[in-house]
Amino acid sequence: MRAVSFSLILGLTLTLTLAACGGGGGGGGNPPTSDPPPVPDPDPGPVSNVNISNPTLVRADNNPIGANGMTLVWSDEFDAAQLDPELWFFESGDGSQYGLNGWGNNELQWYEPDSAQLNGGLLVITARNESSNGRDYTSARINTRDRFAFRYGRIEARIRLPGGQGLWPAFWLLPQDDAYGTWAASGEIDIMEAVNLGVSGSNDVHGTLHYGGEWPNNTFSGDAYTVASSATDEFHDYAIEWDAGQIRWYVDGVMYAMQNSWSSSGGPFPAPFDEQFYILLNVAVGGNFPGAPDASTEFPVTMEVDYVRVYSGNP
Repeated sequence: MRAVSFSLILGLTLTLTLAACGGGGGGGGNPPTSDPPPVPDPDPGPVSNVNISNPTLVRADNNPIGANGMTLVWSDEFDAAQLDPELWFFESGDGSQYGLNGWGNNELQWYEPDSAQLNGGLLVITARNESSNGRDYTSARINTRDRFAFRYGRIEARIRLPGGQGLWPAFWLLPQDDAYGTWAASGEIDIMEAVNLGVSGSNDVHGTLHYGGEWPNNTFSGDAYTVASSATDEFHDYAIEWDAGQIRWYVDGVMYAMQNSWSSSGGPFPAPFDEQFYILLNVAVGGNFPGAPDASTEFPVTMEVDYVRVYSGNP
């Protein structure tokens, strides 16, 4: 199966733009537009995930999801031998190359490209308790910045999440262009975040919007949802449906949250969520939200992703 599917439909605009390789988002928003300095690695060894310098940016302006169904416009089914650098940027380091040490959240991991691998039709992101570049943990963060960005429609992923104190898996969106200013004036959409799954029986996921002014004048709003069965033992479908004035969150087809009120210091409503956003998948270790791992945290742990799919509504 091909890693990417594109369908052109009435009312869908796809434009191809040549773009330089981007740095990917960083904890509290997008990195600077200039390329960061290279991240040092004293012993890189052989790697399979290598970024390219000239990816093609595909932009999709989708129709809202309605009663007439939907059409797939982009996907990665993770059935290839390895991740495609035309689709994904492989993040490295601790965010300090963007001025975001600890990715803006006091996270503890050092991201390594090869901590994301394909295995048996799944994307597998592995977090380990191992030393790298002065950090005690490694993990992976991949994104579609400068490769694929979209506005409106539906995005979903089928994911099995890691559990344990200090673990923070996420499936989220950041703006391709920062049209309204730096984070969070240009927005952030958290489709699914989870922290400390399994600790004291926790099985909650979170759906959140970040918006308002540029940091520190930002704000956020969202909801939590208790997944019906184990989020760490089983795969579940996490999704949003997004149109110009409303965003809805789903787990396994159940809508658990809706938001239709937000703001941006950079423009009138529905800014900032009327621009194109790119996709991120990562597992953070530690940070402000979950706190640090403790003696009960078992490593290595994995987040497994069966697919990521983006749809446009049929007119």
